[in-house]
Amino acid sequence: MTNNTDTAIRPFRIEIAQAELDDLTDRLARVRWANELPGVGSDYGVSLDYVKGLVDYWKAGYDWRAAEAKLNEYPQFTTEIDGQNIHFLHVRSPEPDATPLILTHGWPTTFVEYLDVIGPLNDPRAHGGDPADAFHLVIPSVPGFGFSGHTTERGWNQYRTARAWAELMRRLGYERYGAHGNDGGSIISPEVGRADPEHVIGVHVTQIFSFPSGDPAELEGLSEADMGKVQFLRWFYENMGAYDKLQSQAPQTLAHALADSPVGQLAWSCQLFGDAVSRDYILTNVMIYWLTNTAASSARFYYENAHATDVPTEPTTVPIGLANFANDFQSIRPFAERDHKNIVSWNVYDVGSHFAAHDVPDVLVDDIRAFYRSLR
Repeated sequence: MTNNTDTAIRPFRIEIAQAELDDLTDRLARVRWANELPGVGSDYGVSLDYVKGLVDYWKAGYDWRAAEAKLNEYPQFTTEIDGQNIHFLHVRSPEPDATPLILTHGWPTTFVEYLDVIGPLNDPRAHGGDPADAFHLVIPSVPGFGFSGHTTERGWNQYRTARAWAELMRRLGYERYGAHGNDGGSIISPEVGRADPEHVIGVHVTQIFSFPSGDPAELEGLSEADMGKVQFLRWFYENMGAYDKLQSQAPQTLAHALADSPVGQLAWSCQLFGDAVSRDYILTNVMIYWLTNTAASSARFYYENAHATDVPTEPTTVPIGLANFANDFQSIRPFAERDHKNIVSWNVYDVGSHFAAHDVPDVLVDDIRAFYRSLR
């Protein structure tokens, strides 16, 4: 990490200029819709009817100012780490002995992903829980995403982000802390443990992205259930992996369209949101990408990970716990154990989705509490 003398932590509020909202209203009023073959549904991608329905709600039912006011109820800050602006929520628990926990979102979400779990994690006493399970919460925007703003140089991959998170927690005065992540956050969080093992007590994730290497011998001896997961992985990347492929290979090509069209940004995000979450949740996340113009820099996170050098080859050793939800990437334990030598919790649920913090927050909260309780 480069030397950086500006370590100030500055209060931050979201205050979008009305001119930005007026420009969005104008663009939504004159959409040029894509054409679509009749009767194909979602075979070719996100359907026209689905997008039109969301745009109608965006224009007539969604209220950004209400969303902005809700977001501003949480204490927000910015600081500069390794030359990059970092935006984050910092919600201290009323319990003085609470465990510090940094929660990391992925794509196409933002820090908004964790709003529904802040209260129960931060103040369990007020939510029918044990005050001993309380957490001081740090919820940053990944570099290049949302209010962290654009990245300005190459190299902001999962490893560099993890080192920045370790510095952020040090800067906030936390000597002993945990990390949780979903999606891209499940990629970053184990690396926080690798980067700062003296201070990270454990890492909790909703996916462990450990894959077969391509050697057929690796598949020998897998259970029928695990082979089913391998087959699903193949199907997903052959049929649903366009976002990963394009953002890993040519993020700038895509970004020209997304930066110019709010409906394009909406449709690109919706390929993963689907029907698992509410319209307001979708649009608040999309609005943050649109209003900060971070389509290009957020997509670069995939490119940087795909082109990372000096990639660690040794397994992580900090205790790791998994909460795997039903309609989501299904982690495969034999491969996970190859990459992480200290898996201490592995729970698979028949509810939820890729956005568990939003659709089954109570289940996720209980799993996080139990994991860190075991480490106290």
